[in-house]
Amino acid sequence: MKPEQFKASLTDDNPPAGITLSLAALWYAGKGDWEQAHTIAQDIPTRDGSWVHAYLHRQEGDQWNADYWYNRAGKSRPLLTLEEEWDSMVHAMLSASVK
Repeated sequence: MKPEQFKASLTDDNPPAGITLSLAALWYAGKGDWEQAHTIAQDIPTRDGSWVHAYLHRQEGDQWNADYWYNRAGKSRPLLTLEEEWDSMVHAMLSASVK
């Protein structure tokens, strides 16, 4: 799946079939459903799951908690807008799922 297709699917009622849980959480975040995105992200025991969890807490404005999850993901809080970070996460996770 290409990032453009992923973004276009945000008009659908459900996330695309066959995507990872991390991408599903990002999909809900992209639709503005923070609660559903967080419910999914908090149960993903991977670095990508921690990255999504960090992004969600950054979006929420809880920087301390976001930094905790960025650390768990092996990342630092980026100097990007939330929209730019979401885009970069989608690109990275879609690229990784193709390999």
